[in-house]
Amino acid sequence: MSGAQMTSQALPQGPARGLLLAAFVAALFIATGMFQSWTLALLIVNMALISSIMALGVNIQWGYAGLFSVGTMGFVALGGLSVVLVSSSPAPGGWAAGGPGILLGLMMGAATIAAAVMAAAKVPKGRKRTISVAVILIVGFFIFRAIFDPAVQAVEANNPSAHGNLGGLGLPVLLAWPVGGLLAAAAAWAIGKTALGLRSDYLAIATLGIAEIILAVMKNEDWLGRGVKNVISLPRPVPYEVDLQRTQAFVDWATSWGFDPITASSIVVRLMYTGLFAVVLLALIWLSQAALHSPWGRMMRAIRDNEVSAEAMGKDVTRRHLQVFILGSAVIGIAGAMMTTLDSQLTPGSYSPLRFTFLIWVMVIVGGSGNNWGSVLGGFLIWWLWVMVEPIGNWVMTLITSGMADGWLKGHLINSAAHMRLLTMGVVLLLVLRFAPKGLLPER
Repeated sequence: MSGAQMTSQALPQGPARGLLLAAFVAALFIATGMFQSWTLALLIVNMALISSIMALGVNIQWGYAGLFSVGTMGFVALGGLSVVLVSSSPAPGGWAAGGPGILLGLMMGAATIAAAVMAAAKVPKGRKRTISVAVILIVGFFIFRAIFDPAVQAVEANNPSAHGNLGGLGLPVLLAWPVGGLLAAAAAWAIGKTALGLRSDYLAIATLGIAEIILAVMKNEDWLGRGVKNVISLPRPVPYEVDLQRTQAFVDWATSWGFDPITASSIVVRLMYTGLFAVVLLALIWLSQAALHSPWGRMMRAIRDNEVSAEAMGKDVTRRHLQVFILGSAVIGIAGAMMTTLDSQLTPGSYSPLRFTFLIWVMVIVGGSGNNWGSVLGGFLIWWLWVMVEPIGNWVMTLITSGMADGWLKGHLINSAAHMRLLTMGVVLLLVLRFAPKGLLPER
């Protein structure tokens, strides 16, 4: 009997297994609140909720259709950008400086691409089509730059220390969440039309490269979101802690219950975020489960298991792949907008493939690809480990070296605690792949 079979028999099966694992993960968060602080525990919970939504989006692409995309970071970044574009206040003087020129330039760029596509479709194959498309693209490019560049320079020169961008529409921040999904979905459509015909390994390389391109644009186009200068003090759907601390009614309420108003304000604000994020996660799970068990979901799994047979039965595999790629990317974009809202700032420099692509993939693999609840479980478990392993590692190394004489070995062991995150992720992934290759909650 293999190790995987023994492990599978050792754990309860079906709903009991899920409840047992959920109780274990909940105990980790409760222990964090009891032995450290409830503020920290709720902060981890909120980020775990957001990470679970990202994992859910990746699971829709991989678990439903077998699409191996590693462009998660790009869709998260686009979701974060939507918060700036929708909810931040318009930059004073930004639109007057060059807004119409930027808009006209972007329209010109889109018209150039559309004209090139139409020429490629209507002109017969051969040298004439090649020359026609090349001329349209070259002429359109120079016209685009002639309109776009002066407008960008004018906007970025408008009080660059405080603004240097167009700003946003000043709308409620909750509207930015679905807009983040739409922005990511639009990017996924453009990517999918060109990349989904590639083999799985080439698709992964292409989506990773496109995600880096998206991030490079966000870092360098200051007129869009201030680039690496960041956008801070973004609107929030809940009060700021300092505003609660200045409200006498809240201070009286916290004091009457024996809480410090500062600590109480942090806990209350984080609980509000938890409620909002939990509602979004539950709604997305309900929709995902309904889609998974519908005829559409059964068709997607049939395509995933055997594309040749599905295509022989008349299914348009490329079209269905594009559908599921757009849906999964939209979910990831919503999560990206939620994360930026939680942070109240957009920091393009903080987006890295390790955090926003590969860690999300670990969550899906550990939880169980193809199982929506498994993605949620993996999101909570892996994020808790990601945050808590390093301080636990510091404590363990300090305990181990407490009786050792000062020297290179003791210093080396203490410094090695900083690498516990990566080591733990690797060990967890190896153990799951060895003893539970289908994940902690396998697809039924």
